[in-house]
Parts: sequence; C-alpha cells; structure tokens
Amino acid sequence: MRSAGVAAATVAAAAALAALAALSGCASGAGSSSDPASGSPSASAGPAFAIDQDFADPDVLVVDGTAYAFATNTPGFLVRSATSTNMRDWTVSQKDALSALPGWAQPGRTWAPEVAEVSPGAFVMYLTAQDAASGRQCIGTATSATPGGPFTPASDTPLVCPVEAGGAIDAATFRDDGSLHLLWKTDGNCCSLDTWIETAPLSADGLTLTGPPVKLLKQDRAWEGALVEAPDLVKRDGVYVLFFSANDYGGDDYAIGTATGTSLTQPFTSQEKPFLTSASKLGTFHGPGGQNVVTFGGHDWLVFHSWDDSYAYRGMLVRPLTWDGATPHLG
Repeated sequence: MRSAGVAAATVAAAAALAALAALSGCASGAGSSSDPASGSPSASAGPAFAIDQDFADPDVLVVDGTAYAFATNTPGFLVRSATSTNMRDWTVSQKDALSALPGWAQPGRTWAPEVAEVSPGAFVMYLTAQDAASGRQCIGTATSATPGGPFTPASDTPLVCPVEAGGAIDAATFRDDGSLHLLWKTDGNCCSLDTWIETAPLSADGLTLTGPPVKLLKQDRAWEGALVEAPDLVKRDGVYVLFFSANDYGGDDYAIGTATGTSLTQPFTSQEKPFLTSASKLGTFHGPGGQNVVTFGGHDWLVFHSWDDSYAYRGMLVRPLTWDGATPHLG
C-alpha cells in the first residue's frame, strides 16, 4: 500500500504531465522513470526544443505570470533573453538584456546569466565574464528595475573572482528562510585544479557577499569527469537538493546530476548515478545540462539545454519535474 506522500506525488506527476501535454499539444507517452539515466534514447528525430536556436545555460525568472529566460552570449548579444506566458511558446528578444559589459570585463565570454528579484521592483543579474586583469572567468552584477532589463553593470569590480582557484562561473541564487544566497562553480578545470560548487550569503540588495564561501560539492564520481558546474538549488521536504551539470559540455558525456544536504554550512553528497543523460528513456538529448528548476503555473519544470542533432548549437528544453519527497523525477 502506497503512503500518502507517494500517492500525492503520483497525483502531482499526473497533473504535471497532463499540463505538459496541454502545453505541447501532443500526448506524453514517455511517462516518468525512477532511473532516467538508464536505458537508450528514444526513436524521436531529436530534442524537442522550446527555443530551437542557440540558447545555452538557460535561467528563468517568473514575475506576474510571465517567464523571463536568459542565456549565454551569442554573436551580437552579450546576454540573450526570451519570454513566455505558458512555458511552451517563447518569444526571443532581439534586444540585448545587458546594456554593456562591466568595466572589469573583456568581451566574448559572457556566460550563464542568473537573474533574481531581490526586492519588489529590484532585479539583479549575476553574469560570468572574462576578467581583464587576470584572464580568468569571474562573476559580476548588473541591475534593472524591470525583470526583462536591460541590465546596467552595478560595479567596476567582480563580485566573485577567486583567481587562485581558476576563477568562478555559473552563478545561481537561492532564498532560504528569507535570506538570499549565491552559488557558483570555481573554474579549476581551466588549470588542472579541482572544481567546487560553493555558496555564500548575499546582502539584502544582492550586490555584496556577507560571509565566507562554503564548499558544497566537487567532482568525485566517475561519470562527472573532471568537473561539476551549473549549480541550481531547491529545498524539498526539509532537504536541500542541488542540481548540477558535469563532464565535458561539448558532447554526449555532459549530464545532469543531483546532490543533497541538510545544511548550507557543510558538504553535500552527490547521487551515484546522474539524473539525466544523453541515454535517457525520456527523450533524445545530446549532452543535457545548464539546468534550472522553475515553478510556473503551480508546477515545477526543469529548463535545460541540449545540443541539436548536428552539434551546432544548444537549444532550450522544458520538461515537467515532480517529486517523491526530496527525490525528483523528470516527466
């Protein structure tokens, strides 16, 4: 006999899958899997992109029923952006979401933006760019009074720039009991060092770290290869659940993993197997990663990227995410 928690999760899973079917206009025949890393790719022609163009490392912010997505630079844009009112139909903006690079940065490597609403009418973008002084990737800030931007650089110095650890990339925010925290990856794989996912508390305006960083996770599983990156943190049933990407982003070995912890002051434990790989039963993916958990329309969704079939660009995908306690399942 299933417990009430499992039954509730089953109902939630059915509702989310039904919602996806309604959004996509097609039946959701794949269902969910307790081990999405196992199995072989489906016979579909390729990834079913929500944004079928280069839109890598997506981050989504929901404000007043509109989803605002932001992505890594493409030619002619520092930060790409798009909007949706249903998580299915997306309008990609032809304007740059970032008005200019901060004074400390060089052009060409503006990666993985994160946008957070730090207070009503105050939005902060955490962007990765190349630090002119050190040549390393570092994280800086930009601000806007509207969720879609354009965002204006907030400081002439980076917010996070651990040069001795290889730099820092892939910022993410997490609000815990009202307090804002920043997560990032130390970019040690640039120079034969370990990579760490770290976190530190932020000031109320989101522009300053107010405490020392805490190391949460480093690469320690064979499937992760030389790195872990792209952190995204949620809390379910009192457990911190960290989604992350690992391995070489340029091919099918790139995958999404999860780790859990009970506190933001001590290391997390990663799951032995990845959460989502190219060999998923749930669809055809090529190096899925750059993930973000988004709550929209009363359901959780996993937004992530995958290479197209020719490995020319990374498009954005949206899939329903359900939970059995603190255990996530992709639909």
